[in-house]
Amino acid sequence: MNFNLLIENLTNPALLFFVLGIIAVKLKSDLEIPPNSSKFISLYLLFSIGFKGGQELAHSHFSTEIIWTILFGMFLAFIIPFYTFFILKRKLSIENAGAIAAAYGSVSAVTFVTGIAFLESHKLTSDGHMVAVMALMEAPAIIVGVVLIRVFGNGSKKSETKLSSLVGHSFTNGSVLLILGSLIIGLIANEKAAEGIKPFTNDLFKGFLAIFLLDMGIISGRKLNDFFKNGWFTALFAILIPLINGCLVAYTSQFITPEVGNRFMLAVLAASASYIAVPAAMKIAVPDANPSIYLPMALAVTFPFNITIGMPIYLSIIW
Repeated sequence: MNFNLLIENLTNPALLFFVLGIIAVKLKSDLEIPPNSSKFISLYLLFSIGFKGGQELAHSHFSTEIIWTILFGMFLAFIIPFYTFFILKRKLSIENAGAIAAAYGSVSAVTFVTGIAFLESHKLTSDGHMVAVMALMEAPAIIVGVVLIRVFGNGSKKSETKLSSLVGHSFTNGSVLLILGSLIIGLIANEKAAEGIKPFTNDLFKGFLAIFLLDMGIISGRKLNDFFKNGWFTALFAILIPLINGCLVAYTSQFITPEVGNRFMLAVLAASASYIAVPAAMKIAVPDANPSIYLPMALAVTFPFNITIGMPIYLSIIW
């Protein structure tokens, strides 16, 4: 079943468009997504993820368990990029360390969906509010990544800038503000009115994601050699850090919720790496970060590792 999941997801059109972008560069094609269109697609993806998370949260019946689960997810989204940044900056630039840390503190929607399928194959389910947890884990990781980049990459200005000011700027950054604002709007929106934009937020999402990954593939293809220059470090990081995060959360989540499915999905979220929201945000907030490093790490290493080896390990710890 794990092999089937691997084949199913590696033949996902969105991921194949990412590969097409790399191939286009290697063939020296003039294929290119216009910058303005690329920025619009990035903003759309952030908006859609946030709004859908808010809608899921609105349909959940609040309980102490839901609150603790959300808080635990947000805590993970803060702590993972924080500790991984200090590991990464030993070998990489501040901008790349911050972007990778944000990606690994954030989550992968495709890995999340694969985790749901993995649970179903074992006749298990997770609760609907886990989608909201996924959406709420996007922004904290982006904020931490941007703050760390500004604190440690500001040079002479670092001492003159207050941390509160940096956090404030991070919250008002367009990409962060959009995903948080969209989540709140999705939460409080009139249900009938929200149905009116559902075709835009849901039905078009996969198409825009495919074009976004095509653009990311083109960008990555142009600088793919930068990934290989880092040698074993980035590849090893992309395997060990998700494994450590997933195993720790698989065990500690028992103190948050007794539900096997919810615990498993928390472990999957902690182990996954974002290749949608974080690249979209970093492209706007930290253009100096190199997507040819963090995108291949998330897509080519962490993603297949999680769905073939990681998920069975996390479930075996819980179940």
